[in-house]
Amino acid sequence: MPIEKVILVEDEEFLRKNLAHYLRGRRIDVAAVETIEDAQSYLARDNFDLMFLDLRLPDGDGTEFLKELNLRPSKPLIVIMTGFGSVESAVECMRCGAFDYLIKPFSNDQIDVALKKAEKFTHILKVNQYFSLNEDQESQNELLGKSKAMDQLRQLIRKIAQTQATVLIQGESGTGKELVARALHRLSPRSGAPFIKVNCAALPENLVESELFGHEKGAFTGALNKREGRFELAHGGTILLDEISEISLAMQAKLLRVLQEREFERVGGTRTIKVDVRVLATTNRKLEESVERAEFRQDLYFRLNVVPIQVAPLRDRPEDILFLAENFAHRFVRKHGVNVRGLTPGAHQILLSHKWPGNVRELQNVVERAVILCEPESCIGFEHLNVDSAAAKRQELTAASNGRPAEVVREDQPFLTLYEIEKKHILTALDLCQQNRTQAAKLLDINIRTLRNKLNEYKLASPEPPTRAASSSREATADGPPFQTEREVPARKSAQTH
Repeated sequence: MPIEKVILVEDEEFLRKNLAHYLRGRRIDVAAVETIEDAQSYLARDNFDLMFLDLRLPDGDGTEFLKELNLRPSKPLIVIMTGFGSVESAVECMRCGAFDYLIKPFSNDQIDVALKKAEKFTHILKVNQYFSLNEDQESQNELLGKSKAMDQLRQLIRKIAQTQATVLIQGESGTGKELVARALHRLSPRSGAPFIKVNCAALPENLVESELFGHEKGAFTGALNKREGRFELAHGGTILLDEISEISLAMQAKLLRVLQEREFERVGGTRTIKVDVRVLATTNRKLEESVERAEFRQDLYFRLNVVPIQVAPLRDRPEDILFLAENFAHRFVRKHGVNVRGLTPGAHQILLSHKWPGNVRELQNVVERAVILCEPESCIGFEHLNVDSAAAKRQELTAASNGRPAEVVREDQPFLTLYEIEKKHILTALDLCQQNRTQAAKLLDINIRTLRNKLNEYKLASPEPPTRAASSSREATADGPPFQTEREVPARKSAQTH
């Protein structure tokens, strides 16, 4: 974070002018004063990044002024200057909040060292403040999955992470695009530097530029202090432009310059700020189509799409569904302190039959809700998932009478009426018995007359057994004469006459 404004409090004119001249040569704005009163006047009107403070001043003691400065909500870093240095004095100043301690006479190299230390400290401080305001980040940043698509994605990430290339990550909402970006940063040489995320879709259009590039004091109504933008916070690290397709065309033009030159100006400022950042971007849209509709700049698309990554939706990798569900269940059992023993086969079938339009995020929410609703010491069933009440009812209605798990009914299949289910069940029994109606009736636990009536109702020809005479004889013995055709009736009458 560059030091831009310095206030110099020194009563010795020669040193004050020389130091101010050197600092201005480094393109730093300097307010040079010789008394504590003048310094207080400047501090009341503006904010400063750094202060060089002499200990012995005409209107007071620098140590007491240092104590006063530490009571301010917004204060500069303070470098003490003195020609009467001692260990005791240095310890006392550091205890009162001084950032550094210089003994006169000092060289320009010592000033450079103090400035570099102040820049690094300010950058770390701003980044920590940013992360403290964004504590809702997920603690689990690992890309989970055992499908071939996920294996290929992890291999691609490992290959790309070592480069400095700009990456465009595309995929549906909830597929884990941010996790891909975090993995790219974690495996890169910049892993020890900040990872700054900007949710472009959540920012009001009139604040996007200020959030990205920062603003100067008084740049607009409400800009009471200077503020560093996300690109400055990400200096040396990685910035993620989440849902980049949501920014306006005017903002796209300004962003293009940053990607090309790695430099920008704050809102209301004239100083050009150079940054060293790696840019990652995500979108749930097809940017090629947005370019064709003139909703997204073609030159920006080419600048972003150096290395494209496509994240597959969950429905295209069904082998990951149960793996992720079990992992999420273990995670939320620990989080909520409940004792759930896993998922039942019925729950597995419901999970596999659902289309998951919300992808992994939807699955995670469904499993967390199921863990909360499930009774202690029991397993999660399909009744706890609530992903699709119609699918759950179909599963319950089609459950087999022998207690086996029900066949999964896909959402794209028609819902069968009770008449159709009965017809299908009777024909299945006949197939299992090789069209022997007597055995089929026993399997169905009905008498053979009922079976014949059902076949007549379905307007189906009577199933022909392998040996008609033998089959008819057995059926007649078991339960009267079998279902007769018109040809069989005269033949029997003729036999009775003879």
